[in-house]
Amino acid sequence: MEKSKQDPSTLPRHIGWFTASCVLVSSVVGTGIFTTTGFMARDLGHPGLILSVWLVGALIAIAGALSYSELGAAFPVAGGEYTYLRRAYGPFLGFLSGWTSFTIGFSAAIAASAMSFAAYFLQLLPLNGEGRLLSTALALALLWSITGFHLAGGGAGSALQRSLTLLKVGAILLFMVAGLMFGAGDWAHLIPADTQPPFSMGAYVVSLVFVLYAYSGWNTAAYLAGEITDPARTIPRTMIGGTLFVALLYLMLNGFYFYALPVTELATPPLLPVADKVARAMLGLEAGRFVTVILCLSIAGAVSAMVWVGSRVYYAMAQDGLIPSIFANTSGRQCTPFNAILLQSLWASVLIVSGSFEQLVIYSGFALVIFSALAVGAVLILRRREPDLPRPYRTPFYPFIPAFYVMVSIVIVGSVLYERPLEGGVGIATVLAGTPLYLLWYRFRRIGKKGA
Repeated sequence: MEKSKQDPSTLPRHIGWFTASCVLVSSVVGTGIFTTTGFMARDLGHPGLILSVWLVGALIAIAGALSYSELGAAFPVAGGEYTYLRRAYGPFLGFLSGWTSFTIGFSAAIAASAMSFAAYFLQLLPLNGEGRLLSTALALALLWSITGFHLAGGGAGSALQRSLTLLKVGAILLFMVAGLMFGAGDWAHLIPADTQPPFSMGAYVVSLVFVLYAYSGWNTAAYLAGEITDPARTIPRTMIGGTLFVALLYLMLNGFYFYALPVTELATPPLLPVADKVARAMLGLEAGRFVTVILCLSIAGAVSAMVWVGSRVYYAMAQDGLIPSIFANTSGRQCTPFNAILLQSLWASVLIVSGSFEQLVIYSGFALVIFSALAVGAVLILRRREPDLPRPYRTPFYPFIPAFYVMVSIVIVGSVLYERPLEGGVGIATVLAGTPLYLLWYRFRRIGKKGA
């Protein structure tokens, strides 16, 4: 009997709320929270303003999570926003979403994260020189060891994800507790300095873009919806609860940064390793190595989450006939989408070896904002077009929450196009580069059907 495309897919439902939450937390908590506050300290110069940016970013992410929860509960299948865009806007836009996920959304992010892991890991070793070849080898080793776990099946991948997330969160909490107990901080640092720069809305928006990048990944549970148990309850619980947990963790960490050092010192170069600067000030020079360990754990957890969830997009596309059906093949007792995982890891490996992922990552944030806004907009479209669609979970305060998310996204996209027209233009061009492939594949399928 032919499987209906409306069925929840052949992937077994084995992911509970805790594992799904670990995927979300690991996907979101990467390097952003440890590196971006220094730039905000330089540009905004006010602890209250900086904390407000992180709070606004949390509200935007929560608005997105509330909206995605309605879609995930209504369509508990693999694919995430690809599935929602295909349903609301048609297969072409769905294909472009999947194409973007493959080229820059997941694969380039995996490559960049793996190379970042190698760079931080090498700081723990007594080596001289840049070691480009060794960095590449370490990045590939991380990628393929994690890929091996996920190829082995959902059980091994779930165990790896839970372990990495618990180690990561535990290390972050230990870092803060040790600083508060043994460090010499001062809550008076939260009082703004007299020399703070004048307020600039442009600087505030740029800081918000940094924050939203640090929050990106709040929607990862949607990609695993076809494997989540009791999706009507678990998906909203995971997306909303997980995003709230990350928001609280981020606000606590930033408060800890300001307890450790005044904003003027956080704004002093070097800006990037803000967590390392705080650790050294609070606990001594060797504490910086512990922060490096935390960064390695954070990155490894994020890579694992992206390897896991990204492959489900291409699996769903293959099921729908938008890419070759070989990528819908599964293997093993737990029906692992073997070929889809391999496809993604092979492309990420090419990007690692070629070193061509950095600019793709710069452009990806802009493109992903567009697609997430379109996905949230699908809530509005489907409420009107399909009012009788079963919705086990409904976004509260509809239509204000999805409309708020869409409007904020439009402002961000407009700001990027105005401030950084080159990056915005290249981001759009990268997305539209999938159009010829869609047309070729569409024509190939039509010829194949006529021949049959």
